[in-house]
Amino acid sequence: MRRFVVALGFLTRLPVPRLATRDGDFTAAVRLYPLVGLIIGAIVAGAGWLGTQVDPWLGALAALVAWTWVTGALHLDGLGDLADGLGASHGDRTRLLAVMADPHIGSFGVVAIVLQLVAKLVALHLLLPGDCAALLVIPAAARAGPLVWARMLLNLKPEGLGAAIADATRARVLIGWSLVLAGACTLVPALVAAPVLVLALALWFRAKLGGMTGDVHGAGIELTEAGLLLIAATVQALSA
Repeated sequence: MRRFVVALGFLTRLPVPRLATRDGDFTAAVRLYPLVGLIIGAIVAGAGWLGTQVDPWLGALAALVAWTWVTGALHLDGLGDLADGLGASHGDRTRLLAVMADPHIGSFGVVAIVLQLVAKLVALHLLLPGDCAALLVIPAAARAGPLVWARMLLNLKPEGLGAAIADATRARVLIGWSLVLAGACTLVPALVAAPVLVLALALWFRAKLGGMTGDVHGAGIELTEAGLLLIAATVQALSA
């Protein structure tokens, strides 16, 4: 329970009790990220459903605002940093990491965040109110991605979130969450695409950066969420 509270406090802005943590709690809490994703998904789906009682676009906006608020735009920050690094580095990995470490945001980061929010808004409008189940499970599936990336890719920083995720990843954890994902696919068929997206991002991160950092994990979560939302919206439209 203590480690779940640690994960909830890090990944969300929800009020959590202050607990005395022990060595290894933060690392172990990483394994519970998908479970925190379910809570995020429940809040997003609930806000979206309430908003659609007035208007579909209001439902999409309510879901997006709830999503951004509950996560504190944590992963959007990583997406912006990655976009700035890729845009300014011109293929130089050393410069890419230096730009990503800069706390200021540049034009590439702003554009990436705006496009991400627009993509999510449109996908949410297409999904609501018919497929709240997708909104429930997509944040959870996306937060399993870092566990895979940490196993496949080199951690580029010896300290920080990337190192914690790398230390937390175990084969049995991946197998367990993979089985949960397989079961969730019966509820939301679009989740079949989740492993493909996660593996494709892993290959892209390897080609562009050569490894992972905490910011890249955050960017990967955002990109996985957007991809799954758009796939779910497409599946819903084709089955209508």
